[in-house]
Amino acid sequence: MAALDQSGRALLQTPSTLRRLIGEASDALVSVFFPGGCRLCERLLTRASRLPICEECLGSFPALPARVCAICGSPALAVSTLPDTAGDAPTCMVCEERTYSFERARSYAAYRGVLVRAVVLLKFERIDPLAAYFGEQMAAVARRDSLAGDVVVPVPLHCVRERERGYNQAELIAREVAKRLRLPLKPVVLTRTKARPDKHILSFDERWRIVRGAFATRSGSQVDNKRVLLVDDVMTTGATLDACAKALLEAGAKSVIGLTVARAVRRETPTGNGGYV
Repeated sequence: MAALDQSGRALLQTPSTLRRLIGEASDALVSVFFPGGCRLCERLLTRASRLPICEECLGSFPALPARVCAICGSPALAVSTLPDTAGDAPTCMVCEERTYSFERARSYAAYRGVLVRAVVLLKFERIDPLAAYFGEQMAAVARRDSLAGDVVVPVPLHCVRERERGYNQAELIAREVAKRLRLPLKPVVLTRTKARPDKHILSFDERWRIVRGAFATRSGSQVDNKRVLLVDDVMTTGATLDACAKALLEAGAKSVIGLTVARAVRRETPTGNGGYV
């Protein structure tokens, strides 16, 4: 039934207007009868959503700029590596000195601020809507940067750690990435053969040492001549992605591209507006 104005005349309403009104009414009912707080800042949630994070926190995730290292995706570019011509792809100082097994890596946002808490939340609590949100953002990055793949593979947890946790957060995210890119998900291609030490803070060299030979492909993994999108939650030094990519290439993969929610920034130069150069 159409709404009436003050003179009693019927107001025409388009389907989109009706959906918006119904959505606003649903949000209001949810906020009144099922009040809840944002899991990151505890603000009262006022929208009907399964994602327990407020719009303010989601909007504060520090998205990375378009100009990043051509190889590792870091926004920390040394002045000496900036291109002489606009068409050249710059690389960071680390990538000038190191060769990775993966072709390149890209991330949705910088691993700092509220995003750190969001990633940790997903790591220790299975919140599927949060994994879906991250997967949606990462799929958008893959489309934007033309990250071509034939299959999506998550970085695995060690079997003991996965039994303790009950799930692998990288697999939850990878499932959403695969769905949005319409690619097959291969969640059991890789296995972690060596557990990560309990030490929380690791040096650059320690990160590379502990993952050396820590991953293998299962028999019949079916990645021969496939372009693999390798998904994880955080890229710090690139050691984990490198070790996984090496195992995938040894199993016959054509190429491996890393795709993560967050990117730890080793060095950064502020632009004056909170961004990076």
